[in-house]
Amino acid sequence: MAKKTRKFKTEVQQLLDLVIHSLYSKKEIFLRELISNASDAIDRARFDALTDKGIQAEGDDWKIEIIPDKDQGTLTIRDNGIGMDPDELEKNIGTIANSGTKKYLEALQASGDATASPELIGQFGVGFYSAFMVSDRVDVLTRRAGSENAILWSSKGEGSYTLDETVRDGRGTDVVLHLAEDQREILEDWQIRRLVKEYSDYIEYPIVMDVTRTEDPPEEGGEPVEMTETETLNSRVAIWRKSKSDISEEEYKEFYKHVSHDYSDPLLTIHYNAEGTTEFYALIFIPSTAPFDLHMREHRGGVHLYVKNVFITEECKELFPEYLRFVRGVVDSSDLPLNVSREMLQDDAVIRRIGKSVVSRVLKELGDLKSSDFDTYLKFFKEFGPVLKEGIYLDFENQDKLKDLMLFTSTQSEDNRPVTLREYVDRMPESQKDIYFLAGESTEAVKNSPLLGYFREKNYEVLLLTDVVDAWVTQRLTDYDGKSLKAIDRADVDTGTEEEKEEREKKKEEAVKEYGDLLEFVQEKLKEDVKEVRMSDRLTDSACCLVAGDAAMDANMERIMRAMHQEVPESKRILELNPSHPVLDKMRDLFAVDRGSDKLSDYVELLYNQALLTEGSTPRNPLRFSQLVSDLMVAAD
Repeated sequence: MAKKTRKFKTEVQQLLDLVIHSLYSKKEIFLRELISNASDAIDRARFDALTDKGIQAEGDDWKIEIIPDKDQGTLTIRDNGIGMDPDELEKNIGTIANSGTKKYLEALQASGDATASPELIGQFGVGFYSAFMVSDRVDVLTRRAGSENAILWSSKGEGSYTLDETVRDGRGTDVVLHLAEDQREILEDWQIRRLVKEYSDYIEYPIVMDVTRTEDPPEEGGEPVEMTETETLNSRVAIWRKSKSDISEEEYKEFYKHVSHDYSDPLLTIHYNAEGTTEFYALIFIPSTAPFDLHMREHRGGVHLYVKNVFITEECKELFPEYLRFVRGVVDSSDLPLNVSREMLQDDAVIRRIGKSVVSRVLKELGDLKSSDFDTYLKFFKEFGPVLKEGIYLDFENQDKLKDLMLFTSTQSEDNRPVTLREYVDRMPESQKDIYFLAGESTEAVKNSPLLGYFREKNYEVLLLTDVVDAWVTQRLTDYDGKSLKAIDRADVDTGTEEEKEEREKKKEEAVKEYGDLLEFVQEKLKEDVKEVRMSDRLTDSACCLVAGDAAMDANMERIMRAMHQEVPESKRILELNPSHPVLDKMRDLFAVDRGSDKLSDYVELLYNQALLTEGSTPRNPLRFSQLVSDLMVAAD
């Protein structure tokens, strides 16, 4: 193909400017990024070579070469991995993380300080561009395995890049950095050794460099002899196969950053090996921050699977369920065949046993963290709690463990500290038989619900559920420690002792006798909107509320389903009126004088719209509602 020059998109150029000028506090981190990319490319080539004879024919002397050239001022990182074709080059480099770029910029702008947020870059797959921090120009020479054609990508990071045909011996990629004048100290052998040792010592493939040594002359009076030899710079021992006592905290952190492409340190490290029926090594990390796309359908990540130190796949979904998709790390098994396919993984009994073990271990470690360091666990739950909650709905086998990991804001939360179900049950009054909850769009909204009045008077704690996933979680989270979970916005919620219930029922019967005709009137006026109008025994200060029938969808679930563009049939709720509220006396008096009073009809409409507002819904006719409120205010004057 002829040489082509293309421009970066506007947001891509903005991103490049940030990466080059302000993102990293340590510019030397670029070498770790490029070595990690080279390692990933070899991983992919090794996996494809299991079935592709073309790759097998090119040999398996896997390695990463570092080539400093002081005369030219260049540093080359070369691998013999999978390489890229033109389309892959465009996708992986030319557009920088595709749709993630804009979100990445927004995240940086929201942080207010680009230099304080270097961890963000790893979440968006743009680590390659750290090369521009130390370079005036970057060339990428690459040839896809199985292809005879090579491509040269080149850019100065100033708004455009070029693509051209070129020649390369064998598959793989060369990243050539034309170093800036003030960055050429990196070309010193000791600097390269230091950087590889510090950041990439755990890489499985040999990272090699040709080193020139000066030997004494063989004969007295002769000239010194220069000898060139290839030096391996990394130890190459798979970190997950090492003993924990032989691994420093910094080594764990660096490996996590390599395997996750995240720049922040992990929150929790889990390293163990299993022996017995199924043998495997596991090095698992819980991140400290959630990636920007955690809740997106196209989210990728997960745990890398190795078989006898051979990379198989970077995203083994069969090991961890969807609700643990934030977990990162490596699992290496000796009980799987090297030629295992991704399709075989879905049905493999060994994978299922390993998955069961590692899931159980992760949940145990999270439980231990909650018990030993609640503040750190709280940080984890704020990042990943809504995702972890999905397990209550999806994972019946581990449901009891997951219940103990849940945190909820409640009406008795102090300083916004959430409560566990265990704490909730332990402090229940003796008269309380069930666990109560109320779901809504926000904590502030549910905190101000009129439904809470009775429960505050009784000192009954109510869990306030505001995560979208809670609507599904509560369908499975029906009990804990022998106590049933009850939604307080349901018509059938049962509270108090038998004596208290009998007393409340007696008062309701008296209220029905007093206001019975008015109830029928309100019911007739609202017959198109509500299923039933009745007296309430749960309201204290508010005049009215709406509750869902026994099998009906509540208002919060309806809002969520509509937000997901689901067709939701209109369900009528039950309007409850507070017989102790003065507005009922006012309406009764109006009803006694003139049943056809317009003011009485207006009051009925106001009551219903008030109930809609308190449940988080919108009045049927907002303009009409505001007019009625204004008229009421004028009349009161």
